[in-house]
Amino acid sequence: MRYVQLRAFHYVAICGGFSRAAESLFLTQPAISDQVRKLEEEYDVLLFNRHKKQVTLTAQGERLLEITHRMFDSEQQANDLLSESRALRAGTLRIIADAAHHLLHVLAAFRAKYPGVQVSLRAGNTETVIAGLYAYEADMGVLGEIPESSDFQILKLNSSPIIAFVAHNHPLASAKKLALADIVAHPLVLRERGSKTRFKLEALAAEMRVDLKPAIEAEGREAIREIVASGAGVGFVTRAEFGYDGRLKPIQIDAPEVLMDEALICLRERASGKLVKAFWDLAMA
Repeated sequence: MRYVQLRAFHYVAICGGFSRAAESLFLTQPAISDQVRKLEEEYDVLLFNRHKKQVTLTAQGERLLEITHRMFDSEQQANDLLSESRALRAGTLRIIADAAHHLLHVLAAFRAKYPGVQVSLRAGNTETVIAGLYAYEADMGVLGEIPESSDFQILKLNSSPIIAFVAHNHPLASAKKLALADIVAHPLVLRERGSKTRFKLEALAAEMRVDLKPAIEAEGREAIREIVASGAGVGFVTRAEFGYDGRLKPIQIDAPEVLMDEALICLRERASGKLVKAFWDLAMA
């Protein structure tokens, strides 16, 4: 087993194909294919299912990918350690956040202190944040529920109740506070399944014996906001995330307050990384 063979396997797995892996490694596709083939032949295993140009991992391939994820992440951490000063001058910090606004003050401070570092920020829900961290697709995450797993280092950012909101010209726009049963009598615009906001709303609705059925289901808060602003229905968000938008009106839910805890998290094994630690320290300040 050679390093180049494991690297070829790893990149085919994470890139989803031999040609994309070759592009990422600046090699030719035949070279990548040859390294993977030699690895499979040496150990008499099948790591990929190859069918009509579609490449998927076998069960053995999935297990090996878990190992190579750790292996190449450790390699990256070693590289970061040996080039710490350079990382803070020209590195990249990857963040997946269910709501970026919780980080705005930290991002501003981080950019001011480390202007050479590129920050990659993408949106996700609780499930995709957790999955992205485990898959080493991100260095840090922000999510609306504090995970119970001991795998994570956690910094609670804030807590905020869930509220409803409607377009400024919606029939409910003049209401300051309404029972959940009155709100759900109107078309609802809900987040996708996997959203912790939706999960908590469904739990509240079940407790109050209210049928929470979406008229429209959309992925991401910005999509929900635009759909609700068009007058298509009632949306839900935390009070902290609502912000200000002249097109929208907030409505307090007349029910036991449902709080969402926003937390900054990272895998404990990556908490000592130079960029992660620098961002974490600013978030704690």
